[in-house]
Amino acid sequence: VQLQACGGGLVQARDSLRLSCAASGIIFSNYGMGWFRQAPGKERDLVANINWYGDSIEYADSVKGRFTISRDNAKDTVYLQMNTLKPEDTAVYYCAAQRWAAVTIAKAEYWGQGTQVTVSS
Repeated sequence: VQLQACGGGLVQARDSLRLSCAASGIIFSNYGMGWFRQAPGKERDLVANINWYGDSIEYADSVKGRFTISRDNAKDTVYLQMNTLKPEDTAVYYCAAQRWAAVTIAKAEYWGQGTQVTVSS
């Protein structure tokens, strides 16, 4: 099983980025998918998750209205569109998968390798 995350980078405040996470080795449509982030010295937190069908979505309060999670089950890929980025969004972003459930940190079965997002002021 592999979750390959990409799309991070160095941007300025108010810019946009789109992260992608391509899954292999799993039946993607059976898995809830999520994005998490971890800033230096802080715990890893949920950013957004989406259920296996794509009709149940949860966002952290800090990203509501700015970030959008989506999935393409035909491409085995989950996306995170990040708009109006802020310096406090700087972190390593990880994707994760959990079968038949909304993915949580405690129960995630698979993790991607992380992609760095740095937002300068």
